[in-house]
Amino acid sequence: MPSKYVIGIDLGTTNSALSYAEIREDADPFAPANVQVMAIPQLTNPGEVREENLLPSFLYLPSSSDFPSGALALPWDAGRGFAVGVLAQKRGAENAGRLVSSAKSWLSHSGVDRTAPLVPYRAPEGVDRISPVAASRRYLEHLREAWDARMPEAPFAEQEVLVTVPASFDAVARELTLEAAQQAGYRNLTLLEEPQAAFYAWIERHPDWRQRVQVGDLILVIDIGGGTTDFTLIAVTERGGELALDRVAVGEHILLGGDNIDLALAGAVSQRLAEKGTRIDSRQLQTLWNNCRTAKEKLLEPGSKAAEQPVTILGKGSGLVGGAIKATLHRDEIDRILNEGFLPAVASDAMPERQRRAGLQEIGLPYAADAAITRHLARFLRQQAATSEHGAVRRGASGLACPTHVLFNGGVLKAALVRERLLATLNAWLAEEGMTPVQLLSGEDLMHAVARGAAYHGLARRGRGVRIHGGVPRTYYVGIETAMPAAPGFPAPLKALTVVPFGMEEGADIPIPGREFGLAVGQPAEFRFFTSAARKNDQPGDLIEDFRGELEELSPMEVTFGAGEASSEVVPVSFETVITETGLMQLWCVARDHRRWKLEFNVRERVAAELVTEVKRAKS
Repeated sequence: MPSKYVIGIDLGTTNSALSYAEIREDADPFAPANVQVMAIPQLTNPGEVREENLLPSFLYLPSSSDFPSGALALPWDAGRGFAVGVLAQKRGAENAGRLVSSAKSWLSHSGVDRTAPLVPYRAPEGVDRISPVAASRRYLEHLREAWDARMPEAPFAEQEVLVTVPASFDAVARELTLEAAQQAGYRNLTLLEEPQAAFYAWIERHPDWRQRVQVGDLILVIDIGGGTTDFTLIAVTERGGELALDRVAVGEHILLGGDNIDLALAGAVSQRLAEKGTRIDSRQLQTLWNNCRTAKEKLLEPGSKAAEQPVTILGKGSGLVGGAIKATLHRDEIDRILNEGFLPAVASDAMPERQRRAGLQEIGLPYAADAAITRHLARFLRQQAATSEHGAVRRGASGLACPTHVLFNGGVLKAALVRERLLATLNAWLAEEGMTPVQLLSGEDLMHAVARGAAYHGLARRGRGVRIHGGVPRTYYVGIETAMPAAPGFPAPLKALTVVPFGMEEGADIPIPGREFGLAVGQPAEFRFFTSAARKNDQPGDLIEDFRGELEELSPMEVTFGAGEASSEVVPVSFETVITETGLMQLWCVARDHRRWKLEFNVRERVAAELVTEVKRAKS
């Protein structure tokens, strides 16, 4: 059956959301999209199911004594043995060792096997862990089941679904997200970048957007969520006499967001407790971290006049309730920590500070070493965005990319203090460049914009809306070993061959003619892939000889290609690159005799990303 709806899903670090719009083939292409937010049934207390506009991205893995029998039942699953959503978040604040959080951040962590049981990361002995992929699947599965319970006449599996990911996700993290969705029963699925989705939501809410921006404008999207900070630049251009939108720059993946702020607040509270003689352990700090999140949101919500909020930490040992520790989070503490630590006033040429690392470190999430969001923004506008030769990028005299408009997205930016501080910083930089102040694109629901924009994009793909031209947000390279005589202690130099250019559109394929390289088949061989969010002008076939410090290497991977009748050989091959409709990269190695070998990212990773191979013989 043809799809009746397009469904947009924001799979967030802290909260997830679902929006939808009806597909009407006879609809006026210029009519409003009428995107709706779906309330999501979930457990809010044991045995109590309520509809909420957001699904907190938390999973609680209970012990046999945590809840009475049947207390975790849902309308579609009477035997449910875990909790997702509000109840999971509540119970996890009391017992952090059984709470899975930040699964999306783990999903992007290239230093671990993301398909291995890793979370809850600090789970005590006896608690079974699951993989970040499995945790993401649970959230996506809950959304599918909630839809089917609400819309039985339009089964989820038959609808067109768009799931959003950070613009800075690399190819492996995107593939892992797809794998989680497929495990959750998603079929007709496409991935979409979150900052683009946020901007689509603004367009959907403002049909007169063409009167609000003009050719030459540069729109900065700042997306600060629970776990990540994303920066994107969208240029307003012209095509065929019509206004068009081009995504011209994407920032690096920055693991910095609301989680970091909540931890800093928990640190301030625990320090005050220590000064009074009360010290808490790492497990209690985890609980305090969760409780500070709730207290912070209450203090910063619009209209709040409260100067402080209580936070409670359960005691140790058997007398947990009786030994509970009472503490307070103050509003002036939040202001100080945000202004001094996360949003300091810095110059436009400031760079994130590098933290001196200990020789041995606990394996955990690779949080940004510098918590100052303003320094990361300065680096993005000066270094990464400024490397683009796109003619639509508006620049100041010093080379700084100078946006004309800014669009905020993400839960952290609900706080007026954060928005005002970022605007003041941006305008100070623009004034130094002799530019007018940035204009705020306002009027959007920060918590649902990404899901709404994803649904709108689904309609735009069908001709009922505006599309942002963007494509792949990074450039990708494959390592080529230089042909040199063997010399002890002197490995052959490695060159980087550009195989996927920045901005390559989904559904496109590019042959890389004129270059042949030797492909080892019939024996184990190592492949090294690299990526860059800053080098936007390298073209397919460009060979970079010295790229030290410029490219980020994905984990090396060892594969064995089939050699056919020969036991082993080195086959001259050329390359063809394909970007699938879902945004995944495939690199085909094509021999002169028409044999073809495909390299693609696969979720069954050894460390960060493993390549699987597929041998196909072309029919002559």
